[in-house]
Amino acid sequence: MKIGDIIRAIETLAPVSYQESYDNSGLYCGSAGWEASGALFTLDVTEAVVDEAIALGYNLIIAHHPLIFKPLKRITGGNDQERSIVKAIKNDIAIYAAHTNLDNAYGGVNAMICRKLGLKNCSILQPAADMLRKLVVFVPESHAEAVRTAIFNAGAGHIGDYDSCSYNLEGFGTFRAQVGTNPFVGAIGSIHKEPEVRIETVCESHALGRIVAAMVEVHPYEEVAWDAYPLTNENPRVGSGMVGEFEEAMDEMDFLKLLKSVFGTGCVKYSPLTGRKIKKVALCGGSGNFLIHQAMAKKADAFVTGELKYHDYFLAEGKILLAEAGHYETEQFTKELLAAIVKEKFTTFATRISGIQSNPVNYL
Repeated sequence: MKIGDIIRAIETLAPVSYQESYDNSGLYCGSAGWEASGALFTLDVTEAVVDEAIALGYNLIIAHHPLIFKPLKRITGGNDQERSIVKAIKNDIAIYAAHTNLDNAYGGVNAMICRKLGLKNCSILQPAADMLRKLVVFVPESHAEAVRTAIFNAGAGHIGDYDSCSYNLEGFGTFRAQVGTNPFVGAIGSIHKEPEVRIETVCESHALGRIVAAMVEVHPYEEVAWDAYPLTNENPRVGSGMVGEFEEAMDEMDFLKLLKSVFGTGCVKYSPLTGRKIKKVALCGGSGNFLIHQAMAKKADAFVTGELKYHDYFLAEGKILLAEAGHYETEQFTKELLAAIVKEKFTTFATRISGIQSNPVNYL
């Protein structure tokens, strides 16, 4: 099995196109063409984690946080980051990270937190826009079903929890084949009128090339007429944070104690209590203060994230309970999530969740 096969399994859930513009997810060193001997999963790549991979005989480290986030001007081994890179390269260890692309995926980091907390009816808190395309193709009636099936199998036609979505309009197309062509129907030099179906569907922009290739492969025409339009619609399956509900509302202090227990954190910081029960919860692993207003707009009783700034707490104003549970603590389950993705796809492949404690924050 190639390292590229493992990366593709992860990017099926979290394509790199989902990442934020400032991010640097992907493969940092090593080759996707290498045979994979084993994968070690971690939140952060440190020199100790690289040593762990060497001891295990694994040549792939899969992390959540990027090892290289900002451009490097030199790699001299002067700090832990540089020593990790040098040691990985010397020992032929590939390093890959799925960061904000996994944050923004529907089944990613925040979905994992929702499961750990026991939240139901979960949805994206702030869906992403400008990520969808409308695909239109014109096909003879005889091949409409084959083309629809091909584009659906390639990933088109998903709207929320529905798949195989399309709109179909019957009409006719006209064309005249020129000398040197090999028309499916009609005679060279003569205008031909053919009963056709206009098939419309939607897809994510990153998948458009793959879907068009699958469509063209089964389409009978020598020259396929198709269009793709950018859409401003929100994508309910991609975006920042999540919001869900408890089956039963609970007191605020019981909720805060639940956070402390589930995340195993040394400290849960929170805004003044509102005096209301907690049932609807918005959350974002890591640094999610940019979603406070969105959580309020969703009428959430509480918003949970890993990091808040001092002045963020003033935004609550008795309307919502804000809870800060630690960056590492809220993202720690990402290791388990990544390992599960790979293990489900490659059941006999050697995997291990790192035993290194990489959280640099301690509590007294």
